[in-house]
Amino acid sequence: MTTTTISETSALPDPQEQPREFLLALFDTAVRSALPVHAMASHLPSPPRGRTVVIGAGKAGASMAQAVEALWPADAPLSGLVVTRYEHIPQRPPGLAERIEVVEAAHPVPDAAGMQAAERILALVQGLTADDLVLCLISGGGSSLLTLPADGLSLEDKQRINRALLESGADIAEMNCVRKHLSRIKGGRLAAACAPARVVTLTISDVPGDDPATIASGPTVADAGTCAQALAIIDRLKIALPDAVRAALQSGALETPKPGDACFAGHELAVISAPRQALEAAAARARAAGMDAWVLSDEIEGESREVGRVHAALARAVARHGQPFKAPCVLLSGGETTVTVRPRLPGAAKGRGGRAGEFCLGLAQALQGQPGVWALAADTDGIDGVESNAGALVAPETLARARALGMPVQDHLDRNDAWTYFHQLDDLVVTGPTFTNVNDFRALLIL
Repeated sequence: MTTTTISETSALPDPQEQPREFLLALFDTAVRSALPVHAMASHLPSPPRGRTVVIGAGKAGASMAQAVEALWPADAPLSGLVVTRYEHIPQRPPGLAERIEVVEAAHPVPDAAGMQAAERILALVQGLTADDLVLCLISGGGSSLLTLPADGLSLEDKQRINRALLESGADIAEMNCVRKHLSRIKGGRLAAACAPARVVTLTISDVPGDDPATIASGPTVADAGTCAQALAIIDRLKIALPDAVRAALQSGALETPKPGDACFAGHELAVISAPRQALEAAAARARAAGMDAWVLSDEIEGESREVGRVHAALARAVARHGQPFKAPCVLLSGGETTVTVRPRLPGAAKGRGGRAGEFCLGLAQALQGQPGVWALAADTDGIDGVESNAGALVAPETLARARALGMPVQDHLDRNDAWTYFHQLDDLVVTGPTFTNVNDFRALLIL
């Protein structure tokens, strides 16, 4: 299934007659509200006396760079380099000059292209003066796209560690604590390299709480975490390290720049788009159409399937008892859930899917076909995990249709195979890259 772009002024589909299309329209509204072109203008600094160098990384990197190019004075110098995910460069608007180079690299597991981009970005900020401006554009995905292993680590080591973190069920703060301390560019190190230039960081948040030190592992933000904390996470998850790197963590040799460090003096930072804003935009669109809408939270974390089950319990309470909200209504939530990849059974095919799909599996299982409840869960960057879909849809008949096809939901949960389940039902949400990233979007429609 492909989402349909609906203009800001068009009427929403009738939720009673077209519940799926109604949910897709809300998702489209949330994504559109988070596009850099709508949020950049009020946050751009004035051109400096010296040079302006634009650097950055993330899934929204290319669209952020284009927004800067469109808004920056034509007679003011502008150059730089931004790295984004493969196939995440939007079509350039007619007549827009390309002054910021954009390159592509791999996500969620880093590759050589990302390492080369990080090396080039570090080189670009060498030799700047206090009259120069570094404009840093950061969005979700930057942790993988901007990779520069610490001394003693190879790219292959970083790839192995990153895969282990992704499959461990660790939350984003834990993963990024490790990434920062095993990097030569994250955790504020890029800011230190820019000195003495003025640094302005503009971010699109994809993390619960919008902590700029967590977004893309905070390359220009002071890091309050420690080597000891990173090592404790690595040991708890049983991730192997080269002996020299373990020793460097134990001694504190890989410590990151801390709050109060002189390298951050005069730096400015703004979060230009965030999950809460996207959820509120969807809620406002629903309310304008006469539907009650409630934003539960933009900071929900936890195991995806379990979060799905909690949402199902709430939806059933509304549908059956009119508590704590009255139907009809829409319940919205965001955040960043996690998926712990289960060991593959002998002879079993590898499961496919991401956290939005796994949320939908847990939700569908717990709803047990509850009449009057429809749901959509999707990642606002258009990519659920590493698949081609953004997420999936759930309807009252989801379980029955799947059983008719010989697809018990528990089997798919056991092998983390949400993609296959919803693909067979033709209930995948497919958008392609959206060129922004404000994390998970979930909407439950209760009639």
